[in-house]
Amino acid sequence: MYSITTNKSGTRSMVIDEAHLLTIEKYQLFSGLVDSNGIVDEGVLNKLKLTVRSLIASQEDCKDLLDLCVDIIYHDNMKALGLSALITLYDEWQASCEQQETEA
Repeated sequence: MYSITTNKSGTRSMVIDEAHLLTIEKYQLFSGLVDSNGIVDEGVLNKLKLTVRSLIASQEDCKDLLDLCVDIIYHDNMKALGLSALITLYDEWQASCEQQETEA
């Protein structure tokens, strides 16, 4: 389990499970999400929400994606800063997974 801060003052946070990160990887949710300027704002969060909504509508069995929506993406604390922290966490998690694979 991981934790990310979702506001500037650090008073709100979210717990991210490895299953959530695996779902992000499975559906490649962050691929092409952020523009070349690298800024994560509310528009990027809305783009992610629309992408997830579209995926759910097009698939029959997507319990993992629904869980990600309920727990993370549509959570009251999820704002642009939280999404930025989630993307950073995902990148770090993915790098550590790749490093473990090369060591094995």
